[in-house]
Amino acid sequence: MTQTSDIPQRRPLARIGHFVATRRKLVLDYFSAISGAGGRLVFSLAYFVALANTLSIAEFGMFATASAAGIMLSRILAFGFISALYRTATIRPNLIGTFTAGFLFLGVLSLPFLAAASYMVYLIFFAGTVPLGVFAAVVFAEALLWRPVEVVLIVNNGLGKFGRAAVLAILATALRAIGAVMFVFAAQRTVGVWSLFYIGANAASLIVAFAFFYPRQRLKLRPELYFRRLADSIYVAGSDVLFYLQMEFDKLLVLSIGGAHLAGIYAIIMRLVDLTAIPIRTFSMMLVQRMMRAPELLSRLAVKSGIESGVFLVSTLALASLGVVLHFFPNALGKNVAEAAPLVALAICVPGLRNLVEYQAELLFARGQTAMRAINLGLLAGLKAVLLTYVLTTIADTPNLVLSLNIVFLLLYLASMLLTYSAMRRPAKAI
Repeated sequence: MTQTSDIPQRRPLARIGHFVATRRKLVLDYFSAISGAGGRLVFSLAYFVALANTLSIAEFGMFATASAAGIMLSRILAFGFISALYRTATIRPNLIGTFTAGFLFLGVLSLPFLAAASYMVYLIFFAGTVPLGVFAAVVFAEALLWRPVEVVLIVNNGLGKFGRAAVLAILATALRAIGAVMFVFAAQRTVGVWSLFYIGANAASLIVAFAFFYPRQRLKLRPELYFRRLADSIYVAGSDVLFYLQMEFDKLLVLSIGGAHLAGIYAIIMRLVDLTAIPIRTFSMMLVQRMMRAPELLSRLAVKSGIESGVFLVSTLALASLGVVLHFFPNALGKNVAEAAPLVALAICVPGLRNLVEYQAELLFARGQTAMRAINLGLLAGLKAVLLTYVLTTIADTPNLVLSLNIVFLLLYLASMLLTYSAMRRPAKAI
């Protein structure tokens, strides 16, 4: 006979069992997706170590800054229609072929705008520092080769095929790492030569992605369907450009104000910071998908604060662990990275604050508030430009400069939090 005293002890276990059972698919999907993030993290680290220790610090700074600009400019491709393709894969997967045709159609139309914007960015930030041929090659690799690979990842994640997306993420990042390792043995190891290796690695990733991982549907061109969604797509493209501008603007400013060597040191530190965001982005992607179907998911303050605390804690612990390793083994990631190793721990709060700003921007995308997202990101980009220009022009000592980044990113986070959660008081827009 069951004792009455046993019931209170069993009820919590029963609740936990029921919670896990009802969310079994969600848990499996998350682990499928995070496995891709884990594999990507390993190969990203291998890629970083090989490249950062083969190029000189100054040339690594040139490449990292050009790559950051290329990532930002790649959001112009197809005028942001990738967002419509992602929503279609998530909600109306039978229209993927139609919207893929739209992406290709608008992609071709966007090329003159992409070229003009790229040349403008080059004249403002890179002229006299990075050769035009190198800049053009890196932007070509990021915008026309790597961005379509991301499209394949986005579509698979939208379809809920997280395992396939994880495998592709690992393969594509591994191909980049292989390219970097091959570059180590090249006869000439300059940033110009590396840009050609980079094109080759990204081209290989593109072939693999579309040959083996893209859903097979007949392409059907329906321009009237695309133009109805073009305004929203342009908002997304604009906000994505602004998002990456405020995320990567520091590299552009460091290169233009501090020079290539300081840009290289800074790029090494921020690349290590960026590695902490890979697992966080997996969580954000799955949360965004749930919010597309249930916009009021984060209506409770306890849920919002709990998620943000978790993002900050995981990010901070990741960089702290790396800082401890580099403190005792400064050459663990190579001789060039060793020069920046003492500075890594000084940026202890930067990963968490940076990842939270990125997470908050995704919340507005999930709720369909793309115009408000673009406005907020524009304001954040302007604030970041002012803060970083002040820091770079008033602090000459590199350790103090890195330490001051904690204050810069704290102010950016507070501004982002105010703008984001004020916007979320408004009703979500139908998708």
